[in-house]
Amino acid sequence: MSTKVLVSDPKKCTGCKLCELACSVRQEGECNPAQSRIHIIDWNNEGIYLPVSCQQCEDGPCMEACPKEAIYKDYEMNRVMVDYDRCISCKMCISACPFGAIGFDEDRGKIIRCDLCDGDPQCVRFCEPKALSFVDTSMLCYPNVRESARKFAGVQKVA
Repeated sequence: MSTKVLVSDPKKCTGCKLCELACSVRQEGECNPAQSRIHIIDWNNEGIYLPVSCQQCEDGPCMEACPKEAIYKDYEMNRVMVDYDRCISCKMCISACPFGAIGFDEDRGKIIRCDLCDGDPQCVRFCEPKALSFVDTSMLCYPNVRESARKFAGVQKVA
């Protein structure tokens, strides 16, 4: 079985935030970027836009932080899920996420996080500049991805 992951390319992102709108419509049935599971970090002065969403970590800090074990890994779809019957909305997962990819819906009193739209991420489908993709991990060349990230972020490689 292949494993697919959501990948973003900040070089292609224009900051249009169409992915946020598509996500909120798919997840909540309304056009409300605050309800989106993906967010665009906007460094307007620099012209840099960075799509941020759950990285679907293997042993995610959010899972470890959850006192009710409501957050778990769905290995069939390679995604992290929430059992809302167990979740007590303590927000520990939000604090634990190193990517800032988990939000909280104050009106409904529940956490919101990416579930990869059951294998068909709408953010990818509606990303006009093709900055988002949902690809098989066998197609990724991680050393090249890391090196590109270092260059893009201006981080120098330490020997």
